[in-house]
Amino acid sequence: MTGMDQPGYSETKAAQLRRLARIEGQVRGIARMVENDAYCIDVLTQVSAVTKALQAVSLGLLDEHLRHCVVDAARESDAAADEKVREASAAIARLVRS
Repeated sequence: MTGMDQPGYSETKAAQLRRLARIEGQVRGIARMVENDAYCIDVLTQVSAVTKALQAVSLGLLDEHLRHCVVDAARESDAAADEKVREASAAIARLVRS
């Protein structure tokens, strides 16, 4: 694979997978809380923690995209750079709306 074929997060892939596994465990914990009729506020507190953890993963992926994919595209051509910047802007807009 060339640098352009690899995702920007390839160097941090293992760390990202560990974070996602931890989040997956948190989500399973929330499901158990609901199954066990946990207090609503306690469940909401855990949902908030998972939401923040997912946002942190998203921001890390976005940072990697900018540092690698966008920079590599800028080295390739102005058109490639414009496309990657448009993709990043759309991703940011989706993150802000969520």
